[in-house]
Amino acid sequence: MNIDFAPELEEFRSEVAEFFATAPTPAIREAGRKTTSVFAPFEQCMEWHNILYKKGWVAPHWPEEHGGTGWSVEKRFIFAEEYRKADLPPLLAQSLGMVGPLLIDLGTEEQRDRYLPGILNGADFWAQGYSEPNSGSDLASLSCRAERDGDDYIINGSKIWTTYAHHANRMFMLVRTNNEGKKQQGITFLLLDRIDYPGMDIRPIIGLDGFPEQCEVFFDNVRVPQSGRVGEENDGWSVAKHLLKHERGGGSAASPALLNYCERARAAAAETASPFGGTMADDPVFQRDLGELEADIASLAHFEKLAISGHAIARDPAFPSMNKTINSELVQRASVLMTQVSGVNGLARQLEALRVGSNVEPLGSEFDLIAMPLYLNSRATTIYAGSNEVQRDLIARSLPGA
Repeated sequence: MNIDFAPELEEFRSEVAEFFATAPTPAIREAGRKTTSVFAPFEQCMEWHNILYKKGWVAPHWPEEHGGTGWSVEKRFIFAEEYRKADLPPLLAQSLGMVGPLLIDLGTEEQRDRYLPGILNGADFWAQGYSEPNSGSDLASLSCRAERDGDDYIINGSKIWTTYAHHANRMFMLVRTNNEGKKQQGITFLLLDRIDYPGMDIRPIIGLDGFPEQCEVFFDNVRVPQSGRVGEENDGWSVAKHLLKHERGGGSAASPALLNYCERARAAAAETASPFGGTMADDPVFQRDLGELEADIASLAHFEKLAISGHAIARDPAFPSMNKTINSELVQRASVLMTQVSGVNGLARQLEALRVGSNVEPLGSEFDLIAMPLYLNSRATTIYAGSNEVQRDLIARSLPGA
């Protein structure tokens, strides 16, 4: 199958590259360079979201009738490549990449009319209420409970690892509505119009990198309308599985970002002295590690192009798990390589220098500034969205005769 891009698409590539060279503000560019996880600095990320929305490019993966671009899959991949070459902050996935596509697929007409415009224009940001203190990768064991009361549900319990909940104004979540049958049964998917209902308490969690990216959310007799339910009561597990296809990379390309990490590591290595003489870029061990990583990323890029071009592989039930597993482990390998280049220069904890707009100069280079926080954040990639052990089990179960 030919997955190379036609020559006429180079004009589109030039258009995208020119826009990325001129449209972002200096703060947005700084946020892109200082992004040390899959979640970019919130303020600058939403500012960039708004610029892309006005251009009509904020949701290339959405159907055109719901505000998408109508681009071919080749154009979408080119857009992703140029995006990462420009080192711009990734847009936050919870709204555009998760609940938005879910509502397009499974929401009611009323829910789509009510929520999709705010997701597109950035007026609304959605937090994801899935994990609980005792229900992470084993999400089906969740216990946060919702009980019917008239036209409402009353929610009691808690959620954890709720990314950017302290910035959100809406939330989608899974709740326990029945304890009978298998643990996957009795779960319901809810949309919360607000994140400040009486009885809700949001507490940010300071991560190893020093920033409050995750949150705990507590529910004490929180009353929410049943109209926010997606799908049938007690069938939320089916809805959640559908959403996970989007969360695990069902239509996006990760390889351009990974290649960006490699390019930054190569450039920094060329400026870093080696104890064996010359620079680290001359070191054969570094060259071997970088070459192996780039070869594996190239394989992932081929895999992604096949998938977004409509190849049958994207319809395989194992595809989301395969994509998530490969991507997350490559991110970790890239972060290890970056810390090896940075060495002791990356050990200093420089929270103020990492803040966008700070006047504090980093100790060492900007590469040294981000290497260790990226390494620390990437430890979670093989855990969130279902641990890689769970993903491999799902892959095995999808094989014929399994």
